[in-house]
Amino acid sequence: MVEEVIAKLPGKPLSHGLISLPVPLTEITEVSGERLVTGIGELDRVLGGGVLRGSVNLIGGEPGIGKSTLMLQLSSELARRGEKVLYATGEESPEQVAGRARRINSLQDNIIILAATDLDTVLNNLVNSDCTIVIIDSIQTLYSADLSSAPGSVSQVRHCTAELIRVCKARRISAFIVGHVTKTGSLAGPKVLEHLVDSVIYFEGEGDRLYRLLRAAKNRFGSTNELGVFEMTKEGLKSISEVSSYFLRRDDACRAGTVITAVMEGTRPFLVEVQALTSTTRYGYPQRSVNGMDSRRLPMLLAVLEKRCGMDLGNQDVYVNVAGGASLTDPGADLGVCLAVASSRLEKPVREGITVSSEIGLGGELRPVTHFDLRLREVLCLGFTGLAGAAEDASNAGRGAEGFSNLIDSIGSLLSSRKEKGGDWL
Repeated sequence: MVEEVIAKLPGKPLSHGLISLPVPLTEITEVSGERLVTGIGELDRVLGGGVLRGSVNLIGGEPGIGKSTLMLQLSSELARRGEKVLYATGEESPEQVAGRARRINSLQDNIIILAATDLDTVLNNLVNSDCTIVIIDSIQTLYSADLSSAPGSVSQVRHCTAELIRVCKARRISAFIVGHVTKTGSLAGPKVLEHLVDSVIYFEGEGDRLYRLLRAAKNRFGSTNELGVFEMTKEGLKSISEVSSYFLRRDDACRAGTVITAVMEGTRPFLVEVQALTSTTRYGYPQRSVNGMDSRRLPMLLAVLEKRCGMDLGNQDVYVNVAGGASLTDPGADLGVCLAVASSRLEKPVREGITVSSEIGLGGELRPVTHFDLRLREVLCLGFTGLAGAAEDASNAGRGAEGFSNLIDSIGSLLSSRKEKGGDWL
């Protein structure tokens, strides 16, 4: 429970200069916004081609994931392009920010550091300067004297964000607001915070891994399906354009239980290595463990293997892992998981040079996936011989595509095995 004082704040208009009279929809002219290319390719991809002039963007992520580093590199790149940046830091001193800037080679004259947590101080500096970009690090440290609650409370976060948006929209200033996340991974503060801003971007990654993922949960000016991949180095964050080569190890491609799978993240295809291990269970109940995909989908795929393909897995512990730490949501990874499990169970590697991508139905049929042609192009560019999937996809894809109508046929062909009499595979 959070106590809030309800009081009308004097002297501050509530409107943002919007049209006060009703206008027919057909008479409203189209207005195209100006995009600022940041120079950070993966960030531009997630934002939809660059930062839209006057947009307000919310960046969230775990502590120590690299949010401040990303914002400092963004400030440096925009300052190189002639933009003037106001960097308001409430968590670090100016000396700490300058030290990080020297380490990652981001020192620029057009970056103004303001160590302040008072909202009025930040807004006065923003209004009285000619800055075109403002970065707030972080919104949980800002407070307004108009409210009696502590910084970071629901009312303070909501009020400070609304005032920042009011000033930025009126002056066409692009804003990046850094927000903390809770232990469940959601942004701290009221849900209305996500409704107020133009885009909500999550910076994800594991502390023991070098890569970082950037995803947009909301984007009024672009797609929310794009994925940005970064590598954390001692010089800062480095954009990874060749995602497939980053997650793949080609020396493991011909090992039993390993399958290369082509998946999509937005409009970007990349290849990941799906690994599976089966072993005879030593307990009364077989173990099912998965890392890197939805744990609820694995039992369904194993049931299809047992029911439709006659593969006995009832006495087997099954472990599935997406190598490299990638997290898959694309249903096109279904065929890769099934083939990896079958390959481990039969001790037969997948045919050399082949990759797979298809959704599996409960009837054991292979279903089409989106952008099969883009997946095939990525496969051939990386030196693989072909991509196996649903027959409907392969029939329209051209050279290098191999299609199957059901799961049992794909296992029999890609693993070079045959189904024995009586429905037993072993």
